[in-house]
Amino acid sequence: MITFEGLEENLKFIILEVENQVISLSRFIKHPSRNLYERIITKDDYIDNLKIIIENKCFSKIHSDKALRKKEINRIRSIQIICVNFERIADFCVNITRQMGYLSDVNLIRNYGYEEMIDAIKEGIAKVLPVLKAADLTGALAICKSELALDQMYKKNFDQLMFDVRKAYDPREPITILFIFRYLERIGDALLNIGEALIFYIIGEKIKIEQFQALQSTLDVAGIREPIHEIDFQSIWGTRSGCRIGRVEKKQRDDGVPDVQSSIFKEGTIKKISREKSNLERWQKTFSGLVADIYGYNEDGDNASLLVEYLPGCTLDEIILTSDTDPIDNILFVLKQTLSEVWCSTLEKKPVAMNYIQQIFDRWEDILRVHPDSHRASSVMGKKKISSSAELLKKCHQLERNISAPFSVLIHGDFNVSNVLYDHIQQRIHFIDLNRSREFDYIQDVSVFLISNFRIPVFEPVVRERLNHIIEDFFYYTRAFADDHKDNTFDIRMAFALVRSFYTSTRFELNFEFAMEMFLRAHFLMEKILDHRPKSMKSFKLPTEILFM
Repeated sequence: MITFEGLEENLKFIILEVENQVISLSRFIKHPSRNLYERIITKDDYIDNLKIIIENKCFSKIHSDKALRKKEINRIRSIQIICVNFERIADFCVNITRQMGYLSDVNLIRNYGYEEMIDAIKEGIAKVLPVLKAADLTGALAICKSELALDQMYKKNFDQLMFDVRKAYDPREPITILFIFRYLERIGDALLNIGEALIFYIIGEKIKIEQFQALQSTLDVAGIREPIHEIDFQSIWGTRSGCRIGRVEKKQRDDGVPDVQSSIFKEGTIKKISREKSNLERWQKTFSGLVADIYGYNEDGDNASLLVEYLPGCTLDEIILTSDTDPIDNILFVLKQTLSEVWCSTLEKKPVAMNYIQQIFDRWEDILRVHPDSHRASSVMGKKKISSSAELLKKCHQLERNISAPFSVLIHGDFNVSNVLYDHIQQRIHFIDLNRSREFDYIQDVSVFLISNFRIPVFEPVVRERLNHIIEDFFYYTRAFADDHKDNTFDIRMAFALVRSFYTSTRFELNFEFAMEMFLRAHFLMEKILDHRPKSMKSFKLPTEILFM
């Protein structure tokens, strides 16, 4: 227990006051009176003040006490979330009380099931303090599930009220009652937030109830039978995959050694997760050890979850920013060997249509949302007409349709430096986040890798020199691969792919000057491509200086 003067006492007070508000509300709906009305309304300010006091104490404690352990900080953060949501419940009670004043016949509400909803709310509130005191995970889950029960009750009453609205002589009465039930349903949302805050305190990680249930189910499928409170779950931040990702392992014993092998848990839409599962299986079958093993997979409604092997090593971006050139040269050697094996093993000599400009169009709204002023308008400079961004993209899109890659390989699909791991002990490469993997032009992976190095927002000369070295080494490796396989449209396809990578990367860069640098390079390449017409695209030469800073 945290020994912090008044914090937990204040939390108990706010819970008791809100519990009394719910009881008073139930009595008011049954037998409205001026005294009950004023009691509910006037208590609201007191509850608001309690919330402010608790929040201030929570923030003050975290800010001032540097000796707090992680579990204590989590407890304080949980208390803050809990008190905010109890204050919301009190607000909803006030809203319902005021809505009752719009009913010409207060007895009409008795025709609907408000009592069972209030009983479910009181039951959920009563569990909070015991759950917090005992760190009871089962109890926290039960509080979360109150929201589902209230949703179901709301839906039942909603359907009846919609029917009554259609047949009512005066629809204002059932509409007012509908508002009351909507507030009761929103109390369920607040209880869900409270339950998830309790889970956060108990397992030490913020996780939503559906994700928690997905984790439980996937661990069961994987044959991991430890109680969930003995599993250590740590979110992995910084991912742009659209999936929830976390590291899962058994909580450490007293000697500091984990009892079970670490694994990675991913939860998201069925489309993404099932595609990643299929791709992992395909890669594992052909290139054993290059990607993670699958431990478990589970589907639930529109979502799915995946438990995979936790691969050892560091991502390339971590290594690039912390290592010298010599170890990076060794890593590049291993990476190039690995890619040569993958590309040669999966190469199929069949033409592959390009869609690099289409990929820009697919991300157009996201780009403009981050940089709304990046779109270049058409203009005239002397006698020369300067095409707008849209005009350049449209012309390049038309030209791209006439160019194809001479062969396909199995590509990663999102081959940036944060999706490549290097295991220093085993001196081997691992690939992660393969949900976009498919048979396509290898140049897409090459351009993504090159620009993921370019766009690292570090401008110290030593680091930039290292990045330029990686870009140069990798580019000329892939050009040699193209020569060996008689790929005579390498340069023009690389130009299109770099346009795509420069352009779409800007949506991840909030530094406007750096983003504009990438925009301008994309525009420069598009103009170079279009100026090459009507010559054969096979004779196009990529201006390689575009790759370096």
